[in-house]
Amino acid sequence: MTDAAAQKAQLRKTCLAARGALNTPERAAAAAEHLYQALLPHQGKVISGYAAMRSEVDPMPALARLDAQICLPVVVGKAQPLAFREWRPGTEMVEGAFGAMIPAHGAELEPQVLVVPLAAFDGRGLRLGYGGGFYDRTLEKLRAAGPVLAVGFAFAGQRVAALPPDPHDQPLDLIVTEDGLHRF
Repeated sequence: MTDAAAQKAQLRKTCLAARGALNTPERAAAAAEHLYQALLPHQGKVISGYAAMRSEVDPMPALARLDAQICLPVVVGKAQPLAFREWRPGTEMVEGAFGAMIPAHGAELEPQVLVVPLAAFDGRGLRLGYGGGFYDRTLEKLRAAGPVLAVGFAFAGQRVAALPPDPHDQPLDLIVTEDGLHRF
């Protein structure tokens, strides 16, 4: 394990343990409203979200209000980019890899805007995820094909001074928290 990987593993453990205390109904509602406002200019596009798990801030209240094609990520295999399956309110959900809820059925879509969960972020737009590299591989693939907006969704308390960068890290374009938008 490299020094950066060891630092990230320890930071991930610390940040995920602290995130639960940040997830209050008031903060979650404020964050969802800021996310909705940030995504309004992208209505009509394909937007990916995620089904919140553990103590992640939930993007679904914002996504359900948009006039857009919404999709959710599906893990297809280790070291693979994510696939995205169409989601609408009322879509049947099943448990996928790592306990994430995914649409049971639906068309596969290619998102133009991705709302991305995270354990931590820094002022450069780097994110710390769960360590599988799924979003980094996915963003790299999508960005090679054309413009894609990557929106981190988190609580303001998840910001750290600096994350150790890796060559494969894909930066976010902005972060949305209960405090508003942070652009990079």
